[in-house]
Amino acid sequence: MARVALVTGGTRGIGAAISVELKNAGYKVAANYGGNDEAAQKFKSETGIPVFKWDVGNAAACAAGIKSVEDALGPIDILVNNAGITRDAMLHKMTAEHWEEVIRVDLGSCFYMCRPLIDGMRERGFGRIINVSSINGQKGQMGQTNYSAAKAGVIGYSKAIARELATSGVIVNCVAPAITETELFLEMTREHIDAALARIPMGRFCAPDEIAAIVAFAASPACSFTTGFVFDATGGRATY
Repeated sequence: MARVALVTGGTRGIGAAISVELKNAGYKVAANYGGNDEAAQKFKSETGIPVFKWDVGNAAACAAGIKSVEDALGPIDILVNNAGITRDAMLHKMTAEHWEEVIRVDLGSCFYMCRPLIDGMRERGFGRIINVSSINGQKGQMGQTNYSAAKAGVIGYSKAIARELATSGVIVNCVAPAITETELFLEMTREHIDAALARIPMGRFCAPDEIAAIVAFAASPACSFTTGFVFDATGGRATY
């Protein structure tokens, strides 16, 4: 019987690529989304992947959303915490609301989503949790102290729970991409694109499918002795 995979932020950008990759690998996939009903329904009609709407930055909403997925598809064995937001500003202009919203959605969601699922994973002796961080969680980024802090927290969180769950059959890993060619990429200025490209040793940006391939490996039975690891998807940029 196919295992069930849940991808947060799974109907657009990197999340959509992950959802499709996991479906193609034979999993029953549920794609969570937060607000764009039109995009979610378009994704559902094009892929056949069921979509579920809730705010991953709200603990009660996560618990209810997970229940709705499991009622529809069965116990969740694979969780991909991909959803995230940005509220960019230099620190001296950043508001408390900007800080709290990003921390809640980008970091808090990892706890809100994992906590209702780990007991079942431990009881079944199998689980895969893949958390999507960012190069900015490793190197930091001007104008993104909230986002950088949240994504650094995702890495620390992943390493900690990987240790806690290591003997239970539940494997936890992290993916840290740099700039990826999604819809948000198209909003960048030419100047920003050229400056970013100059910092990538491989001389190109990452494609969503490349992130999805890493996640598919981390979700698979083949990833059986790697836990607490941060998979680099930066084209070599994280090395200097």
